[in-house]
Amino acid sequence: QVQLEESGGGLVQAGGSLRLSCAVSGRTFSLYPIGWFRQAPGKEREFVAAISWSGASTRYADSVKGQFTISGDYAKNTVYLQMNSLKPEDTAVYYCAAQRERYGLSAYGLDYKNWGQGTQVTVSS
Repeated sequence: QVQLEESGGGLVQAGGSLRLSCAVSGRTFSLYPIGWFRQAPGKEREFVAAISWSGASTRYADSVKGQFTISGDYAKNTVYLQMNSLKPEDTAVYYCAAQRERYGLSAYGLDYKNWGQGTQVTVSS
């Protein structure tokens, strides 16, 4: 069983940066793509970014392209989400999850499993 745990959230002023971490443990020999999602109050969960376990492929939501960067440190079994130029509309709980299929990078939450507990990101104006 794979477990994922997010960290790195917090309160930041608009224009600031945060780096979120997603630590992956458990049966990591069965490595699948990792995705980041977020859910703002009163809104549906939305896709943010995903990365293949090799790191060779990435995918971003249009709303964060050029602003967020997903990367992985595979020696540490950790995937990161670097968030720059943060805006109040980026305020949300951020979750990471493991894709069910080994190939491709999905933007649909139903294609993911083993969700972490989430980390709160709050951007003040």
